[in-house]
Amino acid sequence: MKHSRWKLKREQELASGPDESEETRAERAEVRLAMAFAKAVYDRRKELGLSQNDVAERAGLTQAKISRIEGADAVPTLLLLRRLALALDASLSIALDEEQEEVAFVARTAA
Repeated sequence: MKHSRWKLKREQELASGPDESEETRAERAEVRLAMAFAKAVYDRRKELGLSQNDVAERAGLTQAKISRIEGADAVPTLLLLRRLALALDASLSIALDEEQEEVAFVARTAA
């Protein structure tokens, strides 16, 4: 008897390749998007030299809310996205694709 026959069914499924459900793929995409948004907020805040508290004051939020956003623990509403963009003195660009999500705050140029 070959050793491979002793493997558990789960190990065999894993060895045969990734066969994710549609639900799992959707959850992964949601997590990637939340993480991309969190990183964009963090990067822009650091670029401006602001603390979480500074951004919170500018946006009319609490420091804890900014922390949750940067930790990818909050799902932002459209109003929250707008408030953050204004607080970070930037435009918010979100590009969604089947396999990739891109979120960026683009600094406003002086007119």
